[in-house]
Amino acid sequence: MLAPQMDLGLRKDCKAVEIGPLEIMRLDRSAAVDLVQTSVLGRHKTAIAICNAHTILTAFDDPSFADILQQMTLLNDGTGANLASLVLHGQAFPDNLNGTDLIPSLLKSIQVPMRVFLLGAREEVLQRTRQAIEQDYPQHQVVGCRNGYFPPEENEAVCAQISSVNPDLLLVAMGNPAQERFIVENRDRIDATVCIGVGALFDFMSGSVVRAPKAVQALGLEWLFRLLQEPTRLWKRYVVGIPRFLLAINRLRSKT
Repeated sequence: MLAPQMDLGLRKDCKAVEIGPLEIMRLDRSAAVDLVQTSVLGRHKTAIAICNAHTILTAFDDPSFADILQQMTLLNDGTGANLASLVLHGQAFPDNLNGTDLIPSLLKSIQVPMRVFLLGAREEVLQRTRQAIEQDYPQHQVVGCRNGYFPPEENEAVCAQISSVNPDLLLVAMGNPAQERFIVENRDRIDATVCIGVGALFDFMSGSVVRAPKAVQALGLEWLFRLLQEPTRLWKRYVVGIPRFLLAINRLRSKT
């Protein structure tokens, strides 16, 4: 399972945590930032998925999505992924690499100017995200953006639009599994060096969604804060999904 990830630029000495059909890298934040920078400088095409409990559970339910993720470099996100690692392997991940913190961190830390393309979200959210990046990280250039609401027949045109500006970093905010499928299924059509599925990042960067207070984040309860903000949209993911995820992890533990 690690072979396709190594083809995308990972060092062979990187360790991974096996959670069901997935192998998630054990990297701290500085190593994750270094991975992106090394890939950009070396022009290594790298596809990254950031896996939280919902992502992992979706892979458990859908073998075709698991196959998509197996073709990407996987990073950990949130309490659920960390709990799974602890239960199955007795070891936590070094850092929480959720995209909401990781992407701003790498944009700040990577001083080599990068060409960035933004794909996903609603148009007004997308444009506010672009403005935020241009204001906060002026060393990088946003070379293009496209909202995520396009029909399948426009897929080729969207890929052509991205490739025409040859971005170093493509951030895809279409939710999963859509963003990961887009990245992997169009990899050969897209001339972008590093592609990352970033979920709700644009909502947070644009100010459309309020981030949980630091104390809530530290307690691992950011999911609860989000559920209280958007109960209609997120109740199934958290109220139904969390118990299902815990049961799935328990079944995996009983098999070991």
